[in-house]
Amino acid sequence: MKKILTACALALLVAPAIPMATTPAQAAPLCDNLGFAGLLAKCNRGETIHLTLASGQPLGEDQVLQSGAYYKLEITADGSAELAVSGPDFFRAIWMNEIVINSIEIRPMAIDSIEFDKAGTVELSFIAIKPGRHVLRIPGSTGDSQQVTFTIQ
Repeated sequence: MKKILTACALALLVAPAIPMATTPAQAAPLCDNLGFAGLLAKCNRGETIHLTLASGQPLGEDQVLQSGAYYKLEITADGSAELAVSGPDFFRAIWMNEIVINSIEIRPMAIDSIEFDKAGTVELSFIAIKPGRHVLRIPGSTGDSQQVTFTIQ
C-alpha cells in the first residue's frame, strides 16, 4: 500500500500542470442580458454597414465584426452599370437572418452573390459566426477598392 501511495504522490509531482477545471473561451457579448430575443436582441446589434455599387467607385471600407453579434448590411446600387457582389467565403462565415428587397423578406439557406441590373437597395441582416478574414468583391475586378474585407474576431 505504501508503494502505491508513494507512486501516486510522485506521479502528481512529476506530471505536467493540467488545470483541473476549465471553462470554454467566450467572446465578450455586446450586451450583458440578451433577453428573450437571444442573439437578435437590440443590445447585441452592431452598426449598420453601408456598401455602394457604382461604376468606377470604391465599394466601401473594410470592416471588423465581432463573432456572435448581429449586423445589417445595406448594399445600394446607383444603376450606373450592371454590377454584382460576390463572396461565398463571407456568406458561409455568417448566419443570415434575412434579405430584404423592395420590402420583401427572404430567408435563404445560402447565397454566393447578389447582382443588380438597375438601381436599388438590398438589406441583409446576419450574425457573424466564423472568425477570420472574408472578402466581398465585385466579380471580375482586380482593384483593392472593388472589394471589402470583413474581419470577424
